[in-house]
Amino acid sequence: MTGSVIIALLLAAWLALRLFAKVPARKLLPSAQAPGDTTDTRLGRITTPLALANPGLSGVRLIDDPADALASRLALIAAADRWIDLQYYIWRKDSSGYQLLAELRRAADRGVRVRLLLDDNGIAGLDADLAAINGHDNIELRLFNPYRIRKPRAINYLVDFPRLNRRMHNKSFTVDNQATIIGGRNIGDEYFGRSRISVVADLDVIAIGAIVAEVSADFDRYWNCMSAYPAELILPPATAVAVAPPKADSGGSIEDRLGFATCEWVHVAMVSDDPAKGLGLARESRLLWPRLLAAIGQPRATLGLVSAYFVPTRSGIAAFAKIASRDVRIDILTNSLKANNVAVVHAGYAPSRIPLLRAGIRLWELKGAHPERKAKLKLRSGIVRGSVFKSSGTALHAKTFAVDGERLFVGSFNFDPRSLKTNTEIGFIIASPTMARGLDAMFDGDIAKTAYEVRLNERGRLYWIEQGDDGEIIHPHEPGTGPLQRAIIAVLCQLPVKWLL
Repeated sequence: MTGSVIIALLLAAWLALRLFAKVPARKLLPSAQAPGDTTDTRLGRITTPLALANPGLSGVRLIDDPADALASRLALIAAADRWIDLQYYIWRKDSSGYQLLAELRRAADRGVRVRLLLDDNGIAGLDADLAAINGHDNIELRLFNPYRIRKPRAINYLVDFPRLNRRMHNKSFTVDNQATIIGGRNIGDEYFGRSRISVVADLDVIAIGAIVAEVSADFDRYWNCMSAYPAELILPPATAVAVAPPKADSGGSIEDRLGFATCEWVHVAMVSDDPAKGLGLARESRLLWPRLLAAIGQPRATLGLVSAYFVPTRSGIAAFAKIASRDVRIDILTNSLKANNVAVVHAGYAPSRIPLLRAGIRLWELKGAHPERKAKLKLRSGIVRGSVFKSSGTALHAKTFAVDGERLFVGSFNFDPRSLKTNTEIGFIIASPTMARGLDAMFDGDIAKTAYEVRLNERGRLYWIEQGDDGEIIHPHEPGTGPLQRAIIAVLCQLPVKWLL
């Protein structure tokens, strides 16, 4: 067989695959919106008096505890009377994922309308279950940038990479247009403290009041966008598969379970990407990043940043250095190589350490630990409980930062090229000095117990400081790693893959 014949056969196979993997036409669908006036719902009767007493403000409470994060979501579903909107990047096939699906079905059984918008990249193994739940009269499922070939999914990238590389990274959970949860958590055992293999430190915020209508409107934008496909166009036909039976209601009043009485009433601004970013068609002015920069302004005194995946570009490093040159103290916390669950992301971050440290920026890397050892990360604050960001975990997944002890950002946005240019994101800018100073206090307090401090020695080489039980420990290499692991990262650092991270 000649070379030209082989090439022709490969081309024919690629064209056939491209035809087979092409997603069906996304027809224009009737525009759908969340309900308008829901003040007469159970949630509405609780939140409306509070909102009327705080016009133009939003009541917010940070959710750092993983068990509280799950309990709050379950309580919201149980409280729903009319409508539930959920938007997630990952929904695991595990106990937490099944429990929430079961509770959604239970809500739908009593007449609540459920809209579930999931990124198709994060629902592995759930096709049959999702097809079944989508068959409920009160549940509608849409998939963002779906894969046509369900197994193996990687084949789809051979013919549709530019679209499939763009993912919906947003996380929001809104009920009856009265209460919402946004933040870093996906749906899965590791995010709710249930996994014995991997537990992540994360952060959400529950909100009531003025900001909720904006989140509902933003969900409508994504639900109606051209990247959101009705699940029945993508998933195989539903079978008799059903999600696990729901557990009984935990009891107690809605207000007690959701902690609305402890909310702080402040100004909150929502920032999110235009969903057209999922097709590479969003204008720069409609992306989250430039709007976030405009909203937070220039730091004057302090900038504390927590980012699970921290991959600054060359211009990003220069921007941090410029801020530091104005005598602004900058602290950055990210995952160590030991804690990072995506090694190639660490390779994207590692080369930035030396220029950032030379600029006077303090770098911290979460140690990571086995879940049973419970390495704790605390952010001190006087609001609600003794801490607003405490979690036990093997890895960091939170995305938050504070500016000048005045404003706190919480959302899905990582400081990496994917969040900047490729994936869609959402977040809140919260004008709360109490919450913002809590993050500053973490960097001044307990962080040395749970994170390595990265420094440069007199020869310009990196070393890591660990505060152990018996005093300070100096690590000349990435702590908790071996020569082979470090060698692999060194090779990955040389590859031109940062644009993918």
